[in-house]
Amino acid sequence: MSEVTGVRRSPDDDADRRAPSDGGPPDDGRTPDGSPPRGSLRLLVDPVFGPFFVGKLLSTAGIWIYNIVAAILAYELSGSAFVVGLVSVAQFGPQLLFAPLSGAVADRGDRRRQVVVGQLISAFGAGGLAVWVALVGVEGLPGAWPVIAAAFVVGIGFVVNGPAMNALLPSLVRPNELAPAVALNAVPFTLARAGGPAIGAVIAASTGPATAFALAAATKVGFALLLVTLPLRRPRRHRPGADRRIRAGIRYLREDPSVLLLLTGVAAIGVGADPVITLTPALSASLGAGGTLVGVFASSFGVGAGIAFLVLGVLRRRIGQERIAAVGLTLLATGIAGAGVSPTAGLAIAAFVVGGAGMTMSLTSLSTLIQERLPEELRGRVMALWSVAFLGSRPLAAAVNGAVADATSPMVAHLMVAALVAAVAVWVRPARLARAAAG
Repeated sequence: MSEVTGVRRSPDDDADRRAPSDGGPPDDGRTPDGSPPRGSLRLLVDPVFGPFFVGKLLSTAGIWIYNIVAAILAYELSGSAFVVGLVSVAQFGPQLLFAPLSGAVADRGDRRRQVVVGQLISAFGAGGLAVWVALVGVEGLPGAWPVIAAAFVVGIGFVVNGPAMNALLPSLVRPNELAPAVALNAVPFTLARAGGPAIGAVIAASTGPATAFALAAATKVGFALLLVTLPLRRPRRHRPGADRRIRAGIRYLREDPSVLLLLTGVAAIGVGADPVITLTPALSASLGAGGTLVGVFASSFGVGAGIAFLVLGVLRRRIGQERIAAVGLTLLATGIAGAGVSPTAGLAIAAFVVGGAGMTMSLTSLSTLIQERLPEELRGRVMALWSVAFLGSRPLAAAVNGAVADATSPMVAHLMVAALVAAVAVWVRPARLARAAAG
């Protein structure tokens, strides 16, 4: 359990955590024969969590292929980092508008169905752009706005899918397996971030962006079909009289200020991760390279994220989730700053590796702390606020980063982001988290 344990829970909350699900396996943290909770390796071969993990890995790899190729294409069509930023604004802007509503729907309805619908909407956006580019060619596009429009459709799929996907996680495992499940849930994102951008850049360079966009769409459809077949644990019943409105999730942040503090850290990670997409085309150009190096930069960030996961379990046992989060934010700030000031591509790649490691450490730890603290009936709505923090911060960050890079240089934009992330690392230090939890 986390070091931050001061939040007051009602007896009903504890009863809910002990109660069996509606017709599913018992939720007492043990199997019927009394065996202990499973670790990461056993969860990976579980007939429910294992296929979910693989499907999410492929789907996430597809979206990273889409992200990097869309960024490269937008820069080729416009020559502007600001326009590349507008692609991220279109893709992540819907989080700010619709994530709270999506979270409320996830708490009221069928979370699996909501994830499937979101995946298919994103597939439609990526697939539609693939068809358009295949028909008219890159030269036939009327500027970068088709890329921006497709990103908006993909973003609608994200906002439909995101809160429900995060809230679905406890339906895949037993309650006291949540910490390893949350850590494993971050691995597809990590591995996809490591391989997806490089794969996307190579595909775009060899066969064209239409193929890359079509592949991204296919992975989303495949994951949707897989989800339909999974036998998920039934969710716990909500307590009679539980508030089902959107504002209940926001009100919960006043009741538990430590969750608001944790979400602040998540928002900083979203801002810190943005340069890997928005600024790498301009950074690559400033180093005299092209689109392939953009993919290498983004993949090196993912490689660092994957390396950090290998030691995350040991760090969790030795120093605790809160300290991992603070260290991770510091490494993320260091990596982003280092990439911005690096005089060579090799040094920038190494800096992105450091930044990626920091992202995994901080995001996994903060997300685990949040998931451990949530009552089930508010999980969708609060995890929607997680989406607003992590993904909804991206539109503002992308627009500002692109504008600053165009007006000054990519280096200045990188340093600005690094300073913000470093400040938040100080703000969410373990001592402050402990005070917020106790207060």
